[in-house]
Amino acid sequence: MDGTLVDSEPYWMRAETELVGSFGGTWTHADCMQLVGSGLWNSAAILQSHGVEMPADAIVAWLTSRVQEQLAEGGIPWRPGARELLQELKTAGIPTALVTMSVERMARQVADLVDFSGLAAFDTIVAGDMVTESKPHPEAYLTAARTLGVDPARCIAIEDSVPGVASAVASGALTIAVPHQIDLPESADYVRWPSLAGRGVADLLALFASRETPLTPTTSEDTVTV
Repeated sequence: MDGTLVDSEPYWMRAETELVGSFGGTWTHADCMQLVGSGLWNSAAILQSHGVEMPADAIVAWLTSRVQEQLAEGGIPWRPGARELLQELKTAGIPTALVTMSVERMARQVADLVDFSGLAAFDTIVAGDMVTESKPHPEAYLTAARTLGVDPARCIAIEDSVPGVASAVASGALTIAVPHQIDLPESADYVRWPSLAGRGVADLLALFASRETPLTPTTSEDTVTV
């Protein structure tokens, strides 16, 4: 979600800076970058090491609420092409899952703000407080595929961060890396697109067609998770 569909990383960075500053500390852009794509409880431990004297759960709750406030004030800052691709997937009837390390209440806020003429933005949501292991562990993506009743190998995962890409690749999903805040180098493990702008269902189907290993789907539907 953050950085792939929604350009919410600046909101997180502002919240982190405010929180560390409230304890008299300094939080740099480099500090912000090391948290991109990380699980919130992992991030909380790093913030504690920078002087934030709060329990991890309280840090996660404060950051989430602060980012939600900014989303409510500014609306959804969509990444280029993300809304259009998601809408095309919904129109085509392709199941979608939102896989994010943000907590469920924030993920649902974003999903609820998406208006597709009565269509739910996602068929399922797997958030950071719904899994035991955060990205780069594949649990979140495996959970999404299992909930949708599909083989992970029949899924396409779209990610923007190093932990996110690692999680998606480890799950067995065909992974598209779309760099945003952090560069993601070319790799044989995933496909790298500079942007989702101009990309549609036909582009996703072409990736399956070009995949070297023949796939045996467990259902007739392909799936996209982000």
